[in-house]
Amino acid sequence: MKTLFLIIKREFIAKVRNKSFIVMTFLSPLLFVGIAVLVGYLSTMNKDKATEVAIHDEAGFLKNSFKSDKNIHYTDLSAMPFEVAKDTASNSYEGMLYIPKVDSLGQLKDKVEYISESSASMDFIGDVEDVVDSVLTSNNFKRLELDEVKIEAARETSTLKLSKFSGEESLKGLNEIKVFIGGLMGYMIMMFIIVYGNFVMRSVIEEKTNRIIEIIISSVKPFQLMMGKIIGNSFAGILQFAIWLVVGLLLMFIAQNVFGLQMGGTASVSPEMMEAAQQTAGMEKIQSYVTEIWNLPLGLMMFCFMLYFIGGYFLYSSLYAAIGAAVDSETDSQQFMLPIMLPLILGVYIGFFTVINDPHGTVATVFSIIPFTSPIVMLMRVPFLEPEHYWQLVVSVVTLFATFIGVVWFAAKIYKVGILMYGKKTTWKELYKWLKY
Repeated sequence: MKTLFLIIKREFIAKVRNKSFIVMTFLSPLLFVGIAVLVGYLSTMNKDKATEVAIHDEAGFLKNSFKSDKNIHYTDLSAMPFEVAKDTASNSYEGMLYIPKVDSLGQLKDKVEYISESSASMDFIGDVEDVVDSVLTSNNFKRLELDEVKIEAARETSTLKLSKFSGEESLKGLNEIKVFIGGLMGYMIMMFIIVYGNFVMRSVIEEKTNRIIEIIISSVKPFQLMMGKIIGNSFAGILQFAIWLVVGLLLMFIAQNVFGLQMGGTASVSPEMMEAAQQTAGMEKIQSYVTEIWNLPLGLMMFCFMLYFIGGYFLYSSLYAAIGAAVDSETDSQQFMLPIMLPLILGVYIGFFTVINDPHGTVATVFSIIPFTSPIVMLMRVPFLEPEHYWQLVVSVVTLFATFIGVVWFAAKIYKVGILMYGKKTTWKELYKWLKY
């Protein structure tokens, strides 16, 4: 145990004293905050600049239906000949709406054309189609002698009320909020595994390449060396994450409250829009969502986050250490990286596409127990778990740590042979042979 502690201490100190580690620890929050400020600034640059669109309506049916607003400004060029209007629009406008001459309004259903060098956005296309549909529908009402005013007055909009069997009111979008919170924690674990698992692999490759490993292995067991590297790098990573969080929040607070800079998408939300949103949604509704979030099993979620953080990182880091021992350079490791990355990617997709619709379904349950995907999928399921599902959580955690012990045993056998192998390109067949030694 004393030897393992010394290895952990050595790895931790070697990592935190590294110049690139120190630079990136304090530079990364500056970059993130700088990017957020840049996005906020860019979002305000063209906020008041409307897109110029020309209209050439030969039929004269639609040109008065397109109303300019702060985003799009329409200019009527219908008085010009078509070719002249087209040339003018190509030089001075984003594009031109062309409405050909037809005998009746109903013939314009599929005749309206937008001419532009660049592709139109889906929002613009939808807005134009809505205007055309509205005019055509109104014309059909008149043609069929229907009272449009009475029809519109007869329209009703229903609202589905959500509640629990206990009688408590439930809220729309609560499932999405739960999945987002769980997914965010799972994503953090995945990024930590990828970044600091690679640190473990590079550390092994570096010592193996420099032949330092031959001296170290003479006084410590390969298993102790592997575990020391995993734990030492994990402590360094946790320290770096903590510094990022503190420095990042401090910089964001200073940028917003001292210098008055807007962050990200919030820069495009004006006080008037916020006031309108509050009047529309109501502060009581916002308070209801906040209350629902606080009613989530936050203690259980944080406890599970720590368990899966430790179990997931140790599970995958042992594989990274084995790969580092099996290859002579980082380039040679690429053939072994895909099998490690696939379960993590699969966990993200399974989580977002199954948990949100059926958190207790067969697919979500199975992949929340499989140890290579459970750190992501189960964290998305935790906000949905009821007491009768806790046995699944227990099975998932036990399976994860049991698999970690098994993987460490296999990885240690590869590590024990691989750290002293040089100059030979490692294949999957070779790795299988090493497991028998």
